[in-house]
Amino acid sequence: MTEKIKIFDTTLRDGEQSPGASLNIEEKLKVAKQLAKLNVDIIEAGFPISSAGDFEAVKLIAKTISGPIICGLSRTAPKDIDRSWEAIKFSKKPRIHTFIATSDIHLKTKLKKSKKEVLDLAVKAVRRAKRYTEDVEFSPEDAARSDPLYLYQIIKAVIEAGATTVNIPDTVGYSTPFEFGELIAEIKENVKNISRATISVHCHNDLGMATANSLSAVKNGARQVECTINGIGERAGNTSLEEIVMSLHTRRAFFGMKTGINTQEIYPTSRLVSALTGIPVQPNKAIVGKNAFAHEAGIHQDGILKGRRTYEIMTPQSIGLRMSKLVMGKHSGRHAFQVHLRKMGYKLDNNDLEKAFLRFKDLADKKKEVLDEDLVMIVEEGIFAGPETYSLEYLHISSGNKTVPTATVKLSLNKRLIQEAACGDGPVDAVCQAINRIVGVNPKLLEYSLKAVTGGTEALGEVTVKIKAGKDIFLGRGTSTDIVEASAKAYLNAINKVVYRKKKVKPR
Repeated sequence: MTEKIKIFDTTLRDGEQSPGASLNIEEKLKVAKQLAKLNVDIIEAGFPISSAGDFEAVKLIAKTISGPIICGLSRTAPKDIDRSWEAIKFSKKPRIHTFIATSDIHLKTKLKKSKKEVLDLAVKAVRRAKRYTEDVEFSPEDAARSDPLYLYQIIKAVIEAGATTVNIPDTVGYSTPFEFGELIAEIKENVKNISRATISVHCHNDLGMATANSLSAVKNGARQVECTINGIGERAGNTSLEEIVMSLHTRRAFFGMKTGINTQEIYPTSRLVSALTGIPVQPNKAIVGKNAFAHEAGIHQDGILKGRRTYEIMTPQSIGLRMSKLVMGKHSGRHAFQVHLRKMGYKLDNNDLEKAFLRFKDLADKKKEVLDEDLVMIVEEGIFAGPETYSLEYLHISSGNKTVPTATVKLSLNKRLIQEAACGDGPVDAVCQAINRIVGVNPKLLEYSLKAVTGGTEALGEVTVKIKAGKDIFLGRGTSTDIVEASAKAYLNAINKVVYRKKKVKPR
């Protein structure tokens, strides 16, 4: 009989701990809604004690999202557990996840506590969490480097205290598939009450083995895998959800396992997380990378033309990716445009559809061929744009290797047109300076990246910027066949978020 593996998504907690990947409350809710659509079993919505913002985000998700279990992380401190419950109690299926380190290096260096002290804290934490909810998860942090005998002891004790899930983390990505699988097997053999709890695993990718370690754990008895979209997370990241899910799906005969994931939502979810965090997906990333279903070698191309299974072990459609190339042109109408977007997995309301259609027609006048990749950018530019206080109306650049770059920018604000000019170190800098003059802000530009969405000289360029205003960091994205215009759109997108935050958070 095929057994089910629970998918525990920690994109909004561990994934958000990726450097520079901070999400605001609205963005977290967008991701949570998509994770529910993806049909994950558990959403670890955040670490409520860590900040007021994280608490409010977890609370909003618990109130809004139905379907998945909503989980809050906490240390073993009573105040952590209480705060976690205050955030997740609105969910129909709440879970408290509490943890404490158990490896010798963590006990001596970080916690400065004895094994007995840590065991007592773990048991008390689980008991406290159990007062609030039946669904309690416990993690012995750095389990992969812990003394096995002590690990068995603490796992047995927390299960006795009421833990229903015991998570075994490879916190620093130190283990190997054989070792980690053996550890899970030994836990099953040596912890007498282990049948009363689900064994979970949470692997990091420091040595590039997070997915392999997790799959080895599944073969040896783990029935929950903790992972993130695109494998994002601290340092080298976490186990990648799409890799785990599609490995179990594609190799079901080998693993004898299944998940409840709606695999056709994998690619849209990957795109959403990448867009909101500003972390691009590497081209050769398994499952969701740009090259995952691309074939260049002549032998491969010949094989694919004769039969796709010669070089493809899964279909692009199985993850929600449509592979047609030339799809629409400047003579295409709204209905054809809408139907095609639906085939690509986008269901837009009338307002968003009209905006996307106008952007499409504008692009179609500039490009000979509008590809699916271009349409993804067109739609996402609208969906992820955020509040638009200022909009770009006009842009003129004067630049060259013997002249000072100058930009004239005209923005609209409540139907009022405002124009400014500025000089800069280059055309993009000049545009940013002109926008700053109009809006009256002067943020610090932290990151700027440009990539071509498709190939060729007419390619649509996607610009991502990250700016810092005060203590807050804001992400902006923009697309255009003109690099400077794409840069202006991206910078203005970020600036609009700054303006929106100032309006929303009024000083007391």
